[in-house]
Amino acid sequence: MRRSHSGGYGYEPLPSTSTHNVVEDENERMTEELKDKIHALKSLSIDIGHEVKYQDKMLKDMDDDFERTSGSLFGSVARVLRLSKAGHNYYILYLFLFSIAVFFVLWIVLKFK
Repeated sequence: MRRSHSGGYGYEPLPSTSTHNVVEDENERMTEELKDKIHALKSLSIDIGHEVKYQDKMLKDMDDDFERTSGSLFGSVARVLRLSKAGHNYYILYLFLFSIAVFFVLWIVLKFK
């Protein structure tokens, strides 16, 4: 049995120089587009890196502020508890009346502003 050459295994000539130039130009254009996209992605990733560093610094500063605030708050609560245990039960009443007075004054100021 002999093979038939007409079964899809035909000879295809190499592309001519004019077709080759068109393909080469298309490859160059696509290469330039790819370079532009890579440059944009690189600059975007650098910007993201800078933003992450900035946000990390802000979070660390905020964490330090919360640490200082919580230390101050624990100290204040400890003093209030010490006052309440000292037998001066009227201090709690004075503190409660003072807070009501402050909220009342703030309400009046905000209402008539």
